[in-house]
Amino acid sequence: MLKLGYKASAEQFDPRQLLEFSVLAEETGFDSVWVRDHFQPWRHHGGHAPYSLAWLGALGERTSRVILGTSVATPTFRYHPSVVAQAMATLASLSPDRVILGVGTGESLNEVPATGMEWPGFKERFGRLRESIELMKILWTEERVTFEGEYYQTLNATIYDRPENPVPIFIAAAGPTASRLAGRVGDGFICTSGKATELYTETLLPNVAVGLERSGRSMDQLEKMIEMKVSFDTDRDRALEDTRHWAALALSPEEKTGTEDPLEMERLADALPVERAASRWIVSTDPEEHIERIAPYIELGFSHLVFHAPGSDQERFLRLYSKEVLPRLRRQFG
Repeated sequence: MLKLGYKASAEQFDPRQLLEFSVLAEETGFDSVWVRDHFQPWRHHGGHAPYSLAWLGALGERTSRVILGTSVATPTFRYHPSVVAQAMATLASLSPDRVILGVGTGESLNEVPATGMEWPGFKERFGRLRESIELMKILWTEERVTFEGEYYQTLNATIYDRPENPVPIFIAAAGPTASRLAGRVGDGFICTSGKATELYTETLLPNVAVGLERSGRSMDQLEKMIEMKVSFDTDRDRALEDTRHWAALALSPEEKTGTEDPLEMERLADALPVERAASRWIVSTDPEEHIERIAPYIELGFSHLVFHAPGSDQERFLRLYSKEVLPRLRRQFG
């Protein structure tokens, strides 16, 4: 069954605004709301970075139906994974069967300023993520946990308000190693749209399949979620200009790797022409064109689409998209 979600842009709006937009997402028919756990936003000027786990608690109290998820959190540097396990267990107790923990290996933009650490290479970041997932799952299912890992330890640790069912963990991946991990130990897989088709068909999904095979599971036992970058408006110029705020997404990995200062990230993004800023987005005034360009992702097997709109008028987007695009998607694919 196709699920259609809303990406709550915590880096762009203050927490109260974002809460109202997300409540409206439930009212207008979206199935889920996802928020990233940024310590710092992509932009220094006009940026925001609320604490996602506290904010999700508020959203849970204001809604009754939508799935609540992090897309993504990093339970490895700013937090000890036992603290993340405790926080998610609390959220799951407050909003039963509605909470998902999306995780990834992290970004220096978030972890370095908060800790003053030296940003490690991928091998350590991946090792910490793999170990943190193992520890969190044990904490959600066992009563007293003494854990001796390479990176994390606990001593007779107990989460007293454990969820009735372990919180699902979705693993974000942009390369083969994390994709295999998602298939092997994850409940779901997260990636983003707007990249070369070969990345999905030759790297990400085949490696997810390898991980699933190693765990003895089939492809239909893993939920595949993708963040869809869409800019939809009745005015094409407005839809195009809206993407400027998120120009950093169009920077290459080489351009932004190791950039810890949002002022520098902002400078790099502002130097891009609007055409490049828009290159990661489906920019169109035509709902049928949106369907046509979304369809290939569904055909690849993605069944949970989370829509990220770049504009400042999120209420306008939610009402327009829920009226013009979501019903068409559900009729054609749902």
